[in-house]
Amino acid sequence: MQLSMHDITRRYDDRIVLDAVSFSVKPGEKAGVVGDNGAGKSTLLRLIAAADRPDSGEVTVVAPGGVGYLAQSLALPPQATVQDAIDLALADLRELESLIEDAEDGLGGLSGAELTAALDAYSGLVARYEARGGYGADTRVDKALHGLGLPGLDRTRALGTLSGGERSRLALAATLASQPELLLLDEPTNDLDDQAVDWLEGHLRRHRGTVLAVTHDREFLSRVTDTILEVGEGRVTRYGDGYDGYLVAKAAERRRRLQEYEDWRDELHRNRRLAAANAFRLDAIPRKAPMAKFGHGAFRARGRDHGAMGRIRNAKERIERLIGNPVTPPPDPLVFAARVTGGEDQPPQAVAELDEVRVAGRLYVPSLRIEGADRLLVTGPNGAGKTTLIRVLAGELRPDGGTVRTRGRIGHLRQESTTWPPELTVLEAFAGGQAGDPDELLSLGLFRPADLRLRVSELSYGQLRRLELARLVSKPVDLLLLDEPTNHLSPALVEELEQALVEYPGAVVVVTHDRRMRAGFTGTHLELRGVRAVQPSARRRGQGTALLVGRESGQEDACDDQGHRRQAHR
Repeated sequence: MQLSMHDITRRYDDRIVLDAVSFSVKPGEKAGVVGDNGAGKSTLLRLIAAADRPDSGEVTVVAPGGVGYLAQSLALPPQATVQDAIDLALADLRELESLIEDAEDGLGGLSGAELTAALDAYSGLVARYEARGGYGADTRVDKALHGLGLPGLDRTRALGTLSGGERSRLALAATLASQPELLLLDEPTNDLDDQAVDWLEGHLRRHRGTVLAVTHDREFLSRVTDTILEVGEGRVTRYGDGYDGYLVAKAAERRRRLQEYEDWRDELHRNRRLAAANAFRLDAIPRKAPMAKFGHGAFRARGRDHGAMGRIRNAKERIERLIGNPVTPPPDPLVFAARVTGGEDQPPQAVAELDEVRVAGRLYVPSLRIEGADRLLVTGPNGAGKTTLIRVLAGELRPDGGTVRTRGRIGHLRQESTTWPPELTVLEAFAGGQAGDPDELLSLGLFRPADLRLRVSELSYGQLRRLELARLVSKPVDLLLLDEPTNHLSPALVEELEQALVEYPGAVVVVTHDRRMRAGFTGTHLELRGVRAVQPSARRRGQGTALLVGRESGQEDACDDQGHRRQAHR
C-alpha cells in the first residue's frame, strides 16, 4: 500500500483550504485526522478517495486490496434500499463478481489455447475475489450491523424510512465489511452509543490495513490511532506516538512559541534601551566648534563619526527589523470568568434549587440543589430529558409544575448554535451587536484577525461554536450550564476547555457524550431515565455518585464509584 500527497493545493472560490500540502502514510498505519471545523479534514479524505481533485499537486494511492471511503452522509436517494447502500460500499467486490460471472459465461465453446487463457483469467479473478474475502462479505455486513446496533436490518427497506443515525451506521457497517486495504472514515463515531463505539474500536485495532479517520472523539484517537495529522491554516502537521504524543507535542509547541515571543520582546526592549542610552550620552557631548582644531580639550568633540552615533544607528536598524518581523505569543488559555461571592467561613449558598419540577412527558425532578462550587454531570439515553433540565435551569423553559429558584448570573452553552443575525460580523456578534474590542476577542485565540470581518452567514459550525464559547468565557457568571460543550470543537480546544473548567470556581452542570470528559469528571453524577430524577447524594471532591433514575415504582438504583449498586428508597 502506498499513500502520499505532494505539494497539494485545493481552493474553493477565493479560499485556500490546503496550501502546498505534502505528507505520506505508512502501510498499516492508523492515523487520526484532527482540526477545527472547516479546516479541510473532509477535503483531505475526498482527495485521497478520488472523490475530489486538487487544483495542483499529486495524490498517489496504491491499494491493491481496495479503498473503503465513509463520507459523513450517504449519497443515495430516499427510495434506495438498504441493499443498495450495501452494494455501493461493496462496489469493488460487486464488480469482481460481475467479471467472474462474465468470465464463466465466456468459457463455453472455447478450446485449446483460448480455453487455457480464459481459464487463467478466470482463476486470476477468483483469486483476487478470495483475497478480498469476497465470499464472506455479506456475512461480515450482518456482523457489523449487529455490532453497531442494527441487528437483522431488512435489506429491502427504503433508506427514507431510516433515521439519520441508522443510515450512518448502515454505511459504516458496509464500509467495514468491504475489508479494504485502505479505510477512509469521516466522523465514524457519530450517532454511535458507547457499546457500538467499543465494537468499532476493537474492529479497527484488529484491521490489518491502513486507517485514516477524521474524528473529534478524543477517546477514539487515544485507543485506535498511532499517528495524528492536524489540519489547519492550509497545512497538515504530523505527530507521532498517538493522541498522548500529540498532546505532549502541542504543549511543547506552546512553550516554544512563548519562549520565542519572550526572546523577541526582550531583544526589542534591549535595543530600545540601547538607542535611548546612547542618544543621552551623545546629547551630553558638545558639538564641534568652528575652530576646534586649534584648541585642546579633555574630551572628544562630537562629530558625525562618533561611536555613539553608530550604536544608535545599529540599534534603530535592529528595532526596525524586529518590528517588521514580529513574533506573536500563543493565545492565552481559556479562563471562565466567575462572580463567586462569600468565603470559606460562610455556609454554602445554592445557585439553583428545583422542587417537584415537572415538564410533561419529558422530565420530573423531585428536588435538586446546586451550590456555589458544585460539579454535576447529567447523563442518560437520548430523550431522557438532559437538555430539558438544562433549559429549565437556564430559565429558557418554564416547567408545567414545581418551583425553580436560581441566584446570580447564569451562562448557557447550548447544544445547538444560537441564531445570530446573518449580517453581523464575528466581532459584532461577540459584542452583542456593538462595535466590540478586537483585542479582547483575539486574545482568546479562538479567531484569527482575518476572521473578525466574516459575516455570521459565512461561518462553519465550528466557528459558530467558538463564537458562543468566546462570549461565554468573557462574562462572569455564577453557574455554567454546558450542553454538549465538545460539539464541533477540535480536540486541542476541548483539552483547553476542560482545563478551564477545572480552574473555574463557580458551579457547573454538564451534559456530554464525550467519553473522555465523562471519565475524567470529578463531581456528582445524575443519570436521567425516562422522566424522573432525584437529588444527588453528598460527596467529597473527587468522589462521584451516579444516580440511576426512571423507575415508576418509586425506587432509584444508585451506584458508587466502584459500580456497586444499592437501593435508594424515597
